[in-house]
Amino acid sequence: MDLSTSYLGFELPHPLMPGASPLVDDLDTVRRLEDAGAAAIVMHSLFEEQILLEERTVQECLGVHEHGFSEAASYLPSRHDFALGPAEYLERIRRIQETVSVPVIASLNGCTRGGWLDFARLIEQAGADALELNVYSLAVDPDLSGAFEEQNILDMVRAVKAAVKIPVAVKLAPFYSSLAHFAKQLDQAGADGLVLFNRFYQPDIDVEALEVSRLLSLSESSELPLRLRWLAILSGGVRPSLACSGGVHTVQDAIKAIMAGAHAVQIVSAILRHGPDVLRTLLSQLEEWLEQHEYGSLRQMQGSMNLRRCSDPRSYERANYIHLLQSFPRVPRSAPPDDWAKP
Repeated sequence: MDLSTSYLGFELPHPLMPGASPLVDDLDTVRRLEDAGAAAIVMHSLFEEQILLEERTVQECLGVHEHGFSEAASYLPSRHDFALGPAEYLERIRRIQETVSVPVIASLNGCTRGGWLDFARLIEQAGADALELNVYSLAVDPDLSGAFEEQNILDMVRAVKAAVKIPVAVKLAPFYSSLAHFAKQLDQAGADGLVLFNRFYQPDIDVEALEVSRLLSLSESSELPLRLRWLAILSGGVRPSLACSGGVHTVQDAIKAIMAGAHAVQIVSAILRHGPDVLRTLLSQLEEWLEQHEYGSLRQMQGSMNLRRCSDPRSYERANYIHLLQSFPRVPRSAPPDDWAKP
């Protein structure tokens, strides 16, 4: 069975790969991922704050202090907050390249325009085959418009594309007023791929300690439909490759993502739960499913349920919303009101 796909210009034997995560921090795990069949290795992010922290350290060592710099630097995290510094990150790229024969996709994570984006060139020089630009940003300033935030990201993409020759994918959040339009702008800015979607780890509140607490929760299959909708809407409408990230745990999840239009399927939580061999299991199940359903290749299935090709495209639009709300079961008149509050 031909499971091949094209992603970021690479011809891959299949679409399954680990997504950005700490899995790459251990070279033995990286080897196991390749042995289990990973089509590519996606590294975890190097953060804008790490690069700025490194620059601050160099300036301190050189005795260069601009007015107010020490106060501004206090807003940066400690270097102990990060697993790898910039220099170590570049060395990790080299080590992984020496370890595996599949494409290695590095990741930069930031939210502002600036000199830190020049680090993309060093990532390319270190041997990365592609770069994932993770544009994590939370718009909290009421004086900044959505258009301003989007323009900032477009400028970041153009700056990175001008600095490197390797393919650049942009990892997005779903929270844009017109995601389809923004995707088209990213296409025009030169993005080679779009990764849908970034998972935001929402803070919680400890009501006893009166503190904001940090939570790290692994994804579930219930998160997949949001990805499916936008994969299906964008599939066939933009030039960049599409990757699904978040919510893929079973072979059915992977099949849905590919039918919606994904060229690559990034998996993290399932690997963290079950180990790298889950990739081998999913690949075997994917091939078996395609054979049972008489597909000649994976590409024959790819995008078959996108907005342009599915039998009822309204299902991805407002009609689905109306239908579900109107068909929601009514509460029996005899049911006590308290039943609504029971978990």
